[in-house]
Order: sequence, then C-alpha cells, then structure tokens
Amino acid sequence: MKLLVVEDEAPSAAALKRGLGEEGFAVDVVTNASAADEAVAVYEYDSIILDVRLPGGDGFSLCRRWRERGLTTPILFLTACDDIADRVRGLDLGADDYLVKPFAFEELLARVRALVRRGPAAQPSPELRVGDLVIDTARRRVTRGARIVPLTAREYQILEFLARNVGRVVTRTVLWEHVWESDAVPDSNVVDVYVRYLRNKLGREPDLIRTVRGGGYVLEDPAPHGEEPTDGGA
Repeated sequence: MKLLVVEDEAPSAAALKRGLGEEGFAVDVVTNASAADEAVAVYEYDSIILDVRLPGGDGFSLCRRWRERGLTTPILFLTACDDIADRVRGLDLGADDYLVKPFAFEELLARVRALVRRGPAAQPSPELRVGDLVIDTARRRVTRGARIVPLTAREYQILEFLARNVGRVVTRTVLWEHVWESDAVPDSNVVDVYVRYLRNKLGREPDLIRTVRGGGYVLEDPAPHGEEPTDGGA
C-alpha cells in the first residue's frame, strides 16, 4: 500500500516515513502544497496524510480541489489546532478522518489502516484469503495452510497488493508504482526478483501466483493453467 505524507516539518515527516515504512507501507513525502498537488496528479495513492498548514497553500484548499476533481483517495488531516470548527470544516470538505498533534504513532497507524480498508481497494475484513493463503493485514501475518510464512516488508507489500487485486493481472509497472517509493530508481528486473522470492516462500505446490506473458502477475486460487513461470523462474 502506497501513502502520500504532506508535512512541512522535517522531523515529523522523517518520523512518519520511517515508522510507516517499517509497517510495510511505501511512503512518499512532500513538504508543500504545490508538490502535493503534483504528486496526486501523477501517482495513485491508497491514502493521503495531509497537514493543514503548508507552505504555498493549505490542506483545506488541497482537499477541496482534489474532491472537486473526483479524487476518492482517503484523506487523513493532521493539525496542531484542536478546534471543533476546523475539524468540521475539514470533514465537510471531504476528509475522511482528523488527528490532532501531538498524537501517538499507534493511533495514526490504526487510523491509516482503517482508511485503507475503506478505500477503493477495500475489503470488508482485515483478512484477505486466496485458497489456503490467509493474509492478516492488521498484524501483517501471512499463513498458508497451517504454516506461517515469514516475509520481508517488500515481499509483504507485493503480496498484499496482489491479494487486493485477486484474479486480476497486475503489470510490473503497476506493482512498481504501488510498492516502491516514487523517488526510487526503476529496475527492469527487481519486480521479477521479488516475486520469485515470494513464490519460493509461499510454496509452489500449487503456485498461487501465475505469470502472464507480456502482462504481469495474477494471484488466484490454484487451478491448472497452461502458463508456466517465465522471466528466469520468477
């Protein structure tokens, strides 16, 4: 899951990027209204954490503009002002949640996870199931059958994104854009390498991830397919 953090205070931005990254999110950080507007126009995010007071504008204006353009991405406002009128204004403009600084990171994390579950890729339960694979998104715990599958943060991000798009072909480009930070340098082979790692850890009897030649990957219930894994065994 990919998040946009719009925060002009460098220590807060760094702490959010680090903490959310450790929890398995790909995090882009921008520090002003113009950069936030540009990021939203170029990239697709699963949720936006938006400070109210920003250089070059304010979070309220950004939220209103984005909603008028039809953006449905969940938005969580951050503000140092504990004023009921501001909260009401933010929610009326289309924000989904509101958190007053200072806050506990655990509360922010819980709210972000709740917003992601209610977003465009929403699932009614924090558990995603594909065949005998169970992904507990609240605890980031993956099991297949009776076996716990230990995954790195990046492997987990890929698996959760595929699971939220179960049965659909996800291209390498889409995987890259949703799982890696936007300032990462693209590597033509890195997605295939991580998918191969993921396949090996999940087990291939049967394989839950199918390679679509010239397309990408699809996570689905095991079933006979003519396609064989390509791209060097990925």
